[in-house]
Amino acid sequence: MGDQPVRVLACGDVEGRLNVLFGRVQAIQKKTGQFDLLLCVGEFFGTTPEAEAEWQLYKSGAKKAPIHTYVLGAASQETAKKFPNADGGELAENITYLGRRGVFTGVSGLQIAYVSGREAPQEPAPAHCFTSKDLSALVTPLTGNSKFRGVDILLTSQWPRGVWHFGNNPEVNTKFCGSGCVANLADKLKPRYHFAALEGAHYERLPYRNHVILQENAQHVSRFIALATVNNPAKKKYLYAFNIVPMKTTDPSELVKQPQDVTENPYRRSVKDKTHPPRPAFGEDEEPAHQFFFDLSKQQGGGPRGRDRKRPSDGRDDHDGDRHHQWQLKQPRRHPQPPGPCWFCLASPQVEKHLVISIGSHCYVALAKGFLTPQHVLILPIGHYQSVVELSSEVVEEMEKYKSALRSFYKSEGQRCVLFERNYRSQHLQLQVVPVPLDRCTTEDIKDAFTVQAQEQRMELTEIPEHTDLKQIAPPGTPYFYVELDSGEKLFYRIQKHFPLQFGREVLASEPLLNIPTRADWKECKQSREEEEESCKLLRDAFQPFDFAWED
Repeated sequence: MGDQPVRVLACGDVEGRLNVLFGRVQAIQKKTGQFDLLLCVGEFFGTTPEAEAEWQLYKSGAKKAPIHTYVLGAASQETAKKFPNADGGELAENITYLGRRGVFTGVSGLQIAYVSGREAPQEPAPAHCFTSKDLSALVTPLTGNSKFRGVDILLTSQWPRGVWHFGNNPEVNTKFCGSGCVANLADKLKPRYHFAALEGAHYERLPYRNHVILQENAQHVSRFIALATVNNPAKKKYLYAFNIVPMKTTDPSELVKQPQDVTENPYRRSVKDKTHPPRPAFGEDEEPAHQFFFDLSKQQGGGPRGRDRKRPSDGRDDHDGDRHHQWQLKQPRRHPQPPGPCWFCLASPQVEKHLVISIGSHCYVALAKGFLTPQHVLILPIGHYQSVVELSSEVVEEMEKYKSALRSFYKSEGQRCVLFERNYRSQHLQLQVVPVPLDRCTTEDIKDAFTVQAQEQRMELTEIPEHTDLKQIAPPGTPYFYVELDSGEKLFYRIQKHFPLQFGREVLASEPLLNIPTRADWKECKQSREEEEESCKLLRDAFQPFDFAWED
């Protein structure tokens, strides 16, 4: 076959619904041409009389599968008797049982590793289960070869435990899902495609890496795809079609190309917990130049006095004045430092302290300079981080608290909340938070406005699942733009070369939304310092009941 792609169909639990499955396969082939093989994971046979009657038609030859079909063995006691020979073999014309475990290499050179059944709870294993010995017997001969790079396809019935780490979340109860042995197997065999079933769910995980960046040579990515049950009432996807050129005939440089949405390897968390991103280059063990003391008391006219005071060594406050309504950065909190002057680091002389609304332990909120509306604010980390994907977990946690507080505040004012971040030509993370009156437009209108204006600029915003973490899609250093709507929906664009810097503001200022086109550029909306102080005081007073950082 040379480097011709093999056309493959993969299917979830068939549970004896052979007529439905093969009818669907015939319809697909009629439309798109012949496929080379069909791979079935999960439970192939059903236990109902109807399923048995259907099977007899294929077994007797009255009906014939329209494609070479390869199936895994039983995943339950009830169906184990359908597979008398553990080593596999033909069950009916065009339907082959692969066996308990092994490697099948097709004429094209496509290498398919497989394991039937579920992980055994104890020894001796029942017929429908596998043991760690089975997996060692499968792995050792393959990985013992120094030229081994991985397999093309891995078929297991059970999911690998933890496959969702660093990826998009599946719609299953992950507490009880999957097998640790299968995860270990997938990590060792590095399949380009890994199919599993048994959970009744369709889940296509973002592709993940098989190498550690900058420490190992680039390797191909792996894609895990779980498929639902044939003919399920919820119409979840149970059939997956793809083309694959076998690894042995693929140009190595093509093989290791990394897609944009590639994530860390979900099975390699034990090396060191990768939930924390790498620390910024200017680490947290450098002492900030100054610690700030803000007195935001009403007796003092409501504005921060803007004194940047050094702390005494014992960490006590050296300000003996009015203690009413104070925020203070408690010693010994250490924040990452910027390489040079930064307008947004709180410990920086350049920061415009009169715009500060609230200060937490890790983040602060400030009025946006040249705001779109008088309640347009920024959430910023106190330390120097360039983007959301570089934040440590405690900063993320407090940022979420501020988002929640602002949403409640805006809701009380009859407004919904739009958040956006542009990690491009910006030195310090600024999460823009803009309220939009509920009676002006719906969340759907906002989403449409962003999508349409992006298309006009030849950019495609993609929707990312609600519980997916941005850092799973954009590794640190990736330029991107993202929007979060009040529905929890997130739109993401990976910036290629050029990006209109005011894009987020332009969309919100446009006619379908806030209809204030003259305010699209913040430089055209500047106020005098006195006006800014007044705007800031009004907003601080209004936000105060919702502000968790306020100390009485």
